[in-house]
Amino acid sequence: MKALIKNLQLGLLIVILLSTVLAVFLEIQNMYKLQSITLADLLLMFLYLEVMAMVRVFWEEQAISITLPLLIAITALSRFIILQGKETDPSSLVYESIAILLIAIAIVVMRLRHSKFFGPKSKD
Repeated sequence: MKALIKNLQLGLLIVILLSTVLAVFLEIQNMYKLQSITLADLLLMFLYLEVMAMVRVFWEEQAISITLPLLIAITALSRFIILQGKETDPSSLVYESIAILLIAIAIVVMRLRHSKFFGPKSKD
């Protein structure tokens, strides 16, 4: 049963990777067709890159650090803010910015918990 689940995970990982690569090519084709590259396009490419990095890490280590999905969330929120335009309610921008700040703080806290200052104390 354990081997079946592992094989299902790896199979789904391949599907995710192939879907992401296809999305990258479609996005590049769209940018070429429009003869325009916007900041939103670049952030979308970074999202794809981060997903591919997460696939690579999971493939190699059979585990995912929570930091990678949090970085993807920050990039996705940034792209969302850029795509909204100027007609959006300013309070929405504040809430979305606070969400980015909270995610960034979570990343810092998670990294600090493994540092020598905040990590588990050894019993000498």
